[in-house]
Order: sequence, then structure tokens, then C-alpha cells
Amino acid sequence: MHYLDNSATTAVLPEAVEVMTKLMLTDFGNPSSQHSMGIKAAKELKNYREIVAKAMGANADEITFTSGGTEAINTAIFGAAHKNRHIGKHIITTEFEHSAVKNDCKRLEEEGFAVTYLKPDETGHISAEDFENALRQDTVLVSIMLVNNEVGTLQPVEKIGAILKAKAPRAIFHIDAVQGFFRTALTPRKWNCQLMSVSGHKIGAPKGIGALYISRDIKIRPYIVGGGQEKGMRSGTEPMPSIAGFAVACEIRQKNMADDLKHVSELAEYLKSQLEKRIPWAKQNGQPDVPHVFNVSLEGCKSEVMLRILESREVYVSAGSACAKGKESAVLKAMGFDNKRIDSAIRISFAPFNTKEDIDALLDGFEQGIKMLKR
Repeated sequence: MHYLDNSATTAVLPEAVEVMTKLMLTDFGNPSSQHSMGIKAAKELKNYREIVAKAMGANADEITFTSGGTEAINTAIFGAAHKNRHIGKHIITTEFEHSAVKNDCKRLEEEGFAVTYLKPDETGHISAEDFENALRQDTVLVSIMLVNNEVGTLQPVEKIGAILKAKAPRAIFHIDAVQGFFRTALTPRKWNCQLMSVSGHKIGAPKGIGALYISRDIKIRPYIVGGGQEKGMRSGTEPMPSIAGFAVACEIRQKNMADDLKHVSELAEYLKSQLEKRIPWAKQNGQPDVPHVFNVSLEGCKSEVMLRILESREVYVSAGSACAKGKESAVLKAMGFDNKRIDSAIRISFAPFNTKEDIDALLDGFEQGIKMLKR
């Protein structure tokens, strides 16, 4: 098997599985319980929160655990917009955000908020100047992704944070860092952002766990209410096995981050050089700033057909975001590409376990598919 769809999800690390199994079968106390098993669980929860906070460049009391990236994003956007609507009802985001952000903004538009969608250029970047020009006196919330999930481009979040601090200090800045987690260092204070979302299953933790950074400097409205867990910001019994797996994955990724980045960079360079040699007419989409994501179009070869051909060879990639199944890429469309290029786009995304053999298998599959589809 050659799995090259790690931006959709990736394998859970064995060390995470081990600690999760222990918490499911032996140390299964509820951290809200007052007996010894509950007290032990509460201590473990505190430790896991500190580990995740360190990975996110934050303090432990600024981390709220959620059921994943989507819930973290929903909590951030709705919580900030509803809490601060008395300040203003204007939001700024981009045309190529993840659907979790875009659909939140669409719902807020139905509630009377105005949303400005910044357009990226054909390299996959938004302009800090365009952002500054979009600011209004009633801008209350800004939500920008750190790394684009389809083309791997870093957005100018530090410049945007500086502009907000100088020109709209009451506006809240949310960064969707789901695809940037352990692809680049997270520094929310340096970026002047008050909210930042991450997901566990992109880094080797299980599905169903994520986290939201909420700066000490702000208050937002809770999205899920109930028993008041997570300091009232996310009610519901904390999923201790998932949180433990998340923390272990963070520790391992942080320890190996430099080596992993070097390895994945070498894979990306190898893929690029082999494509130029074997399929010189292939067109790379965007200019990625992180090596983990590589998007390429093989014009004349429909991506959904190419995916089936690759799958028959046990090579697994995607045609775009896994959260937009069956739809054309809104990212590539926002970047200005035509349908011919969009319909033939393939996203390859790497993890530390990938090898050059995976890339060779991918290119062999490409060549077989091209012969079949271009006859």
C-alpha cells in the first residue's frame, strides 16, 4: 500500500494507541469524579493539556479540547461573532478557506453579518494589502487559514495580525491551523491572534479530538453547553483516551519535527524532479511553502478516473479536500484556474512514514493512467 493522502487523515501513532488502550481499559476514571480514579484522571488531563499547549505555543489555561478541527472552528467563529456583535457585524475571510470556515460565515450572513471574502492569487496566497483595504470600522472578526489544505501555501498571518493590532484592535483574529500543525511552528502571540484551531487526526492522533486556543485576553460565547467542563467553554465529559492519544502524538511530532520536515522536504523535491523527468507537461498548482502538500494537474486525465486507476494499484491520493467530496475544487477555482486544470488536479500529501518508493509507485500509476486516458 502507498498512502499519500495524509492531509485528509493519517495513521494513528502506535504510542498513541498504547496510551489510549490503557485509559480505555484500566485508567478510565472521569476527571470530574471526586474519588481517587477521578482525581487521577484530572491530574492526567492537566498534564495532557500542558503538552498540547506547548505544541500550540500557548499556556495550558488557554487550551480547550474539542471533538476536532470543525468544532474548534465553529466554537471560535460563532463564539467570537455572537459575543462581540455589539462592536460590529463585519467579518473578513478568504475565498479558499476550508468549508468549516466558509459555511460558518454563510450562516452568519443569514444572521445579518457582512462577510468580505479575499481572493488569492494564482500562486495560492492572499495579499496583506488586500486585507488592509478590506478592513472596516465595524470589522469584528477575521478568520484566515495558516496553511492551505489543497496547495500547501502559507498565508501572511503575522502581517495580518500586525495590521489588526494597529488599525482594528477590537477585532478578533482566528487562525485555522489544522493543516499547519507541525508543518510550521505555531506562535499565536507573535501573530497577534486570539483564537487558533487544530485537529488531532492530521498528526497521528485519533479522529474525534481537536483543540482551540483562546487567548487569556478575550472572552467568547461557548458553542456547546451542559455540565460546564473545560472551564465552561466545552461541556461534555472529556474523552480522556483521545486526549491522551493527542498529547502523545504532539510529544512525538514535536520531538521529531526537524527530522520529519527534512525527510518530507526531500520527498517533495524527489516528486518534483521525477515529474519533470517522466511527465514534463504536468502542471503544479500553486507555490507551496510547506513540503507536505503537492498539487498537480495532468490535463486531459480526469482526476476521479485517475484516482480509480491509482487505487487499483493500491496508491491512495485525492482530488482535493476530503471534506468536499464530489465537488470541484473551490480552492483552485478561487486561484483562477480553468475547469480543464481543476478537473485533472491531484493532491499528494506526505507524512513522515512515506518513502521514495511510494512516489515511484505513484508515478508508475500516473503513467499507466495517462496511457489509458489519452489513447
